[in-house]
Amino acid sequence: MTPVELSRTVLHAVRCAVDEGQLSVAVPERVVVSEPGAGGCGEYATNVALQLARAAGKPPRTVAEILRPRLIAADGIEDVVVTGPGFLNFRLGQEADPLQDLVREIRAQGQRYGHGDALAGQVLALRVPYEVRAEVVADAVVRIVASQGGRATVQHHGARATVEDVEHGELVDLRPVPAPEDPAPLGPDAARWALLHPAPHDRPRITADHLVQREGNPLFRVRYAHARVRSLGRGAARLGFAAEPGPLNSAEADTAGTPAFQAPAPQAPAPQALAVHAPALHTPLSDYPRILTAAATHRAPDRLARHLVTVADAVLPFLTCVLPIGEEKPSAAHRARLALAEAAGTVLAGGLSLLGIDAPEHL
Repeated sequence: MTPVELSRTVLHAVRCAVDEGQLSVAVPERVVVSEPGAGGCGEYATNVALQLARAAGKPPRTVAEILRPRLIAADGIEDVVVTGPGFLNFRLGQEADPLQDLVREIRAQGQRYGHGDALAGQVLALRVPYEVRAEVVADAVVRIVASQGGRATVQHHGARATVEDVEHGELVDLRPVPAPEDPAPLGPDAARWALLHPAPHDRPRITADHLVQREGNPLFRVRYAHARVRSLGRGAARLGFAAEPGPLNSAEADTAGTPAFQAPAPQAPAPQALAVHAPALHTPLSDYPRILTAAATHRAPDRLARHLVTVADAVLPFLTCVLPIGEEKPSAAHRARLALAEAAGTVLAGGLSLLGIDAPEHL
């Protein structure tokens, strides 16, 4: 069960409780699930009970206990534990692997992973000054809003609003801090990044630092991570294997596909980087839909840009253990690791596309 599927399951439980008269609240459009915080347990947790408590006129723990039996009955959920003031903590079924499920979901949806209908039916009329940063931000907002089912139009200050904008659209003024100079000499990709990565209230830096291929350049890290993933895919093809979601550890992968009477073939031990860096990828990948929705809701492309840096920083250390090392033969575990790496690459490519920036195959 993926975070998106679990979120839908929680929403279904809330709707059932409302329909049965146990809760008198407006059902939220979506529910955020994430890794449990301090004092939590299981694979995921949500604070939906705390969010609904005031409207329901009940203590958060009471709301959580109302939802708990409906959630335990759902397929793929083994147990639900209420902790703290009313957090719902989920332990998934023993056969469930949240990371594998997430990789499968990203592979199935491709670059549309994270797209949704949070802004379905909404029309925004973006009003911007005649200034390069405002125009670039508006262009990215149009793309990001569309990814959440909404529609945005752009007009400059002083221009007369159309009848459609006045009657059906929400007027939104976009006035980020202007660029101190023309970013065009940086080239289209670096120029857009220089204008979109800072928060709207921050002054953008229009410097050659955005062109330098080094670790201190966030744009380079994001594009390099994507190019490295694509390079690993080509390397795997030369070795005769392709990506396939599954257990990342060689022993687990071999045991899963080996009859009980047959011992698995000996394999090289999994690199230490696997145990450290693979779990670190789960949160930024599963958080991507939430970040994309927030970027659309708040008209903030910078949130998306910063999250892409987080994804890149999480995947780069992991890439060292994707391909076989030395005399090691390609295995099911290598196919699974490549699938996880490619899922991260898909998120990076999709996010860069929404920002209007190229995701290179080679760098």
